[in-house]
Amino acid sequence: MPISISCINDLSHTRHKIEPYKQVHISYLHDLYIRTKNQFAMNIVMTGATAGIGAEALKHFTNLQNTKIYVGARGTGRALPERTEIISLDLSSLKSVRFFSDKVKESLGQDKIDVLILNAGIQATDNQLRSEEGFELTFATNHLAHYLLVRLLEPNLAKGGRVVVTTSDAHDPDVIPFGPKTLNIGDLAYPTETSPKGMAFYAATKLLNMLTARALLTKLEADKHIRVVAYNPGLTGDTSLMGKQSAFLQMIVSAIRPLFYVISIFKPAFFMGTAKRSGEALAELALGKVALPDGKIYASLVRGKLTFPDPSQLAQNDAIIDLLWKESAKMVGLPE
Repeated sequence: MPISISCINDLSHTRHKIEPYKQVHISYLHDLYIRTKNQFAMNIVMTGATAGIGAEALKHFTNLQNTKIYVGARGTGRALPERTEIISLDLSSLKSVRFFSDKVKESLGQDKIDVLILNAGIQATDNQLRSEEGFELTFATNHLAHYLLVRLLEPNLAKGGRVVVTTSDAHDPDVIPFGPKTLNIGDLAYPTETSPKGMAFYAATKLLNMLTARALLTKLEADKHIRVVAYNPGLTGDTSLMGKQSAFLQMIVSAIRPLFYVISIFKPAFFMGTAKRSGEALAELALGKVALPDGKIYASLVRGKLTFPDPSQLAQNDAIIDLLWKESAKMVGLPE
């Protein structure tokens, strides 16, 4: 027998008369009714959606019915699909992150965020570039801005929702040789002569993403049943990680792709995938089409297939997770 809206409303007003084990089911039906009254049944908030992996993932989200996507991006005037709203966001500015958070909340009204995707990332040419607040640019963009954003939006996350944090297998020195074997947060925020450089610095910020994801799992899963996923898209040739690719660079990437394929037979992490497949996998994880095994948080795309390894040994260190959370809170001016 179909359940009418009036039935659900009547039941919600008589919960005290109903056996406890039935209250949960009736509560779910009432909440579902409230959600479906709204214009959009699903709300997705995403950074890094205008190019590369994120743009490919966005195509999957915009194909969904009754879904609204809020995209944080620098500048205006970008052409994006219907039901996609661009809100100004510069991840090198904590002020801009707060502005973005406020605008998302304003647009949502009473609605909640079903999926939060922290995908944007850069690799600065050196570690001497600085953010608006004076932090090293890659550290500020890849880690600190996303840490602040998830802290600000946490009250607006829907129960049973998902948070996906894009990391990299470069965080693990057992997989990628230049991955970090130690961690000094201060040396990343304010680099010195002894701080990591180049790809090693980038890899260290990806470790911070993994540590943040593991901290979020502890803080969000118990209370709100929010699923947290740390996602490694693998080596992807056609992205804008280091800026827009020139025609010459695109030609070089195409030329060396077969070489990386041969290397990947022996070292799978060096398989050079495509933004299309990496974006598809990101969308699958964000929408719950691919479920992680129990007890797993890390999804790694290897030779085009999702695998579920353990994070690096350093990423599993609870003391480091706690330290990063507290130090990051101080840097963005939030309580622990």
